Amino acid sequence: MVSFNEFSTVPSLLRNVVENIHKPEETFLIHKKGTEWEEISYRETLENADAVSAFCLDKGIGKGDRMGLMIENSPEYIYYDQGIQQIGAINVSIYPTLSEHEIQYIINDSGIKAILIGNTYLFKKVLKIANNCRELLYIIPAFAEYTKVELPHDLKTEVLYFQNILENKSAITTDIAFKISSIRTSIRPSDTSGLIYTSGTTGTPKGVMLSHSNFVKNVEVCLQQIPVIDETETFLSFLPLSHVFERTATYHVCCAQGCKIAFAQSLELLAKNMSEIRPTVMNCVPRLLEKIHDKAMKSGTSAGGAKAKIFLWALETGQKYRKKKEAGEYPGLLLSAKKAIAEKLVFSKIKEKTGGRLKFMISGGAALPKNVGEFFGNLGIKILEGFGLTETSPVMAVTEYHRQVYGTVGRVIPGIEIGIQHIETKEVINIQTHESFREDFTCEEGEILVRGHCVMQGYFNKPAETAEAIDKDQWFHTGDIGRFFKGNLQITDRLKNMIVNAYGKNVYPTPVENVYLKSSKIDQLFLVGDRKEYLTAIVIPNQENLQEEFNLTTSFFQEPGLFIENKEINDWIGKDIKKLSNDLSKFERIKHFKVKRNPFSMEEGEITPTLKIKRKVVEKKYADAIEEMYTESIESE
Repeated sequence: MVSFNEFSTVPSLLRNVVENIHKPEETFLIHKKGTEWEEISYRETLENADAVSAFCLDKGIGKGDRMGLMIENSPEYIYYDQGIQQIGAINVSIYPTLSEHEIQYIINDSGIKAILIGNTYLFKKVLKIANNCRELLYIIPAFAEYTKVELPHDLKTEVLYFQNILENKSAITTDIAFKISSIRTSIRPSDTSGLIYTSGTTGTPKGVMLSHSNFVKNVEVCLQQIPVIDETETFLSFLPLSHVFERTATYHVCCAQGCKIAFAQSLELLAKNMSEIRPTVMNCVPRLLEKIHDKAMKSGTSAGGAKAKIFLWALETGQKYRKKKEAGEYPGLLLSAKKAIAEKLVFSKIKEKTGGRLKFMISGGAALPKNVGEFFGNLGIKILEGFGLTETSPVMAVTEYHRQVYGTVGRVIPGIEIGIQHIETKEVINIQTHESFREDFTCEEGEILVRGHCVMQGYFNKPAETAEAIDKDQWFHTGDIGRFFKGNLQITDRLKNMIVNAYGKNVYPTPVENVYLKSSKIDQLFLVGDRKEYLTAIVIPNQENLQEEFNLTTSFFQEPGLFIENKEINDWIGKDIKKLSNDLSKFERIKHFKVKRNPFSMEEGEITPTLKIKRKVVEKKYADAIEEMYTESIESE
């Protein structure tokens, strides 16, 4: 059973599993080695963690020291993290997609002593900047091919192979083991566990300090809110462990509850891995669910005829059945029979592609479009939504398993307060807690504030920025706009994203963009219109559908020209934009748009590692194209 108390820390969670839930020889981690899936026991995991601890202590690394990780999700990540956590060192995970300049900044700002590296590409990146990193003593490649990389002749940092560190576990003496155990039991919940750098959509990344208590308490209350997770679950992990969502909602939950963690090989192989591992729980982002939705809709309707009619009938039947169940009503024998037929003919085939055992998925990182959530609900696949930030460890609210309101991110977790602050007057107009929940409660929107156990310790070495984020009443200002709807928290948009048009009307881009993203022709959409008379947009087409419709090859997307000027293509997309505009108020409708040839990307600095578009970067980079959409309109009038 899970054992949480006031002394619980991140390393104590896994030890509790071995003492009270599973035998040491039972499987904890699963990863693919060559062509086969390999299972790793709790005993092997803890022995490898001890080897990391022994290495650190031998090198004079201990409590409070920062240790870097720049590695994909893998058993090695877990060994290293558990090894440093149990001697009080601090995990500083770095997004592998960051530039050399950004990596160097984080290494120096945090004072990383040693960094675990996952592949040749990242190894070369770090080697280039290592001599500029003042406190970096060790580079630790976790892959054998590191020997093929030529080291700079003037490299001052020592390179040590991770496998050699792990092999030293057999040399750990009784005295060292006792020392590791003593340090582990001396760690306080208030000690810093992780330093996670914000993705930097608005400026220089800041290191968010999260304590053991932040992480452990977040896991504890989320398991209270979703009590169906038990020790028999298998999680499939594919979102980066460098992000707080996956670290808490998969890794720490599994450490607390005794669940297995299987590591996906890559996003490209995710579908294959799902069918092989057959997970029972997965954490995901809305974009993945949108793609599954789009693919399923296309597959079910593109052939037309009887097949399409059966598919659409099944969805309609699933919707009726879902609404009855959500209303607490008995669906009746006829509807239940129809649902069973829909399950056999349509739903089971879609579910089989996920492995066929999926209890539910948890969606986080951004708002899930309401129609996508309802689609999965109609299939009988439960999608629970959560909301939070790096600064809130991360979960502030999450959907209850038995009670779902689509388009919301669930009920406030126990032990915290969420406030809604008026955007202009700054008055806190409403405060809700887990206990104050009422299914009929709705309030007006404003900035979302939070205080309680989930709030970070502060920004590392940035007292002024910390004071700006956490006010004198201990409210952390999230920068998100939202309200309570039917008792659940509903996110409207980011405060800094808000567009105020020339007439003073407030436009929240995300819900408007989500309306247009219902089109299967559109993959991404970026809304523009601050201080302008009307809205315009940069549209990213769905490349697969565009190729199919106009018989294009992949070379079309490699042609010069950032934007597609072809009138037929623009008219084809314009038809959907015009149709979907009817679902919006007049001041929210797109008047002009440009079709960008390729998606916004991390490599171009246009989106964050969590796939959020950097508004200021995009507006500046495409300023000429944006201005054209307004000058062309004036000239045509």
